[in-house]
Amino acid sequence: MLTKSEKIKFVEANKKAIKSAKLVGVVNTNGLPDRLLQSMKNRTRGSTRFIMGRKTLLLKILEAAPDGKALSEGVTGTSAIIISDADPFELYNEFRSGAIKLAAKPGQIAPEDVEVKAGETSIMPGQTVTELKSAGIDVQIQKGKVVIAKDKVIVKKGAQISPSVAKALRILDVMPFNAVLDPSMLISGGITFTRAALSITRDSVMADMSKAFSGALSIALQCNIVNQYTINSLITKAYNSAVCLGVEAKIYDSGIIELLISGAVSSATALNKQ
Repeated sequence: MLTKSEKIKFVEANKKAIKSAKLVGVVNTNGLPDRLLQSMKNRTRGSTRFIMGRKTLLLKILEAAPDGKALSEGVTGTSAIIISDADPFELYNEFRSGAIKLAAKPGQIAPEDVEVKAGETSIMPGQTVTELKSAGIDVQIQKGKVVIAKDKVIVKKGAQISPSVAKALRILDVMPFNAVLDPSMLISGGITFTRAALSITRDSVMADMSKAFSGALSIALQCNIVNQYTINSLITKAYNSAVCLGVEAKIYDSGIIELLISGAVSSATALNKQ
């Protein structure tokens, strides 16, 4: 435990570090495995530092940060301050790519449907077969091997994981949970990046732009708005409408004369058959 003078030195040293940092953020570390934190420290070593300590000390350190009040709101439970020279989006993506799988525990809520796939397992016949069956899994012994007979969703999204299901998932080495460092907020260059903003990717932006463009193009075509994107379609539409009108009104024009002759031949042929 730090003495009073050590706490003061700790706070002052990190206040100084925050003032010179390109990026400052807060991440909730409550419930995260130590191996994940250590892994991320190793992956970002040289560009990013984690300041960990009691909540009261972290709040005092954040007093030196730009928009420290907003950052302080993200300090809930066990948290850490991040200082870095990295781009906020690159750092966020680095954290996301370092996610690790975790086994299910009884009482947890399934984040998605938890499914076991049909097929042969490496499990030896014995007590584990009974435990898998107690979780509702269709298990069979074929040629001395434990086989799951068919795919089955054993926990629906949002449902609570029972002790028997949690045990069965551990036996099958199915890990339905992700542990990931997820910053609640990052501040860089005077700009605040929330979790929602950080989760924006190039693919999601392109998909949104494509959807918006398609919607705008559809409206423009319906309203006959002429621009570089609609001109070809509108000309084609106008031409086809003019042809249909000319044929229906039997207007003799070089553009539709062949259609009129074809229509007349068809009518004559039909009359001859009567």
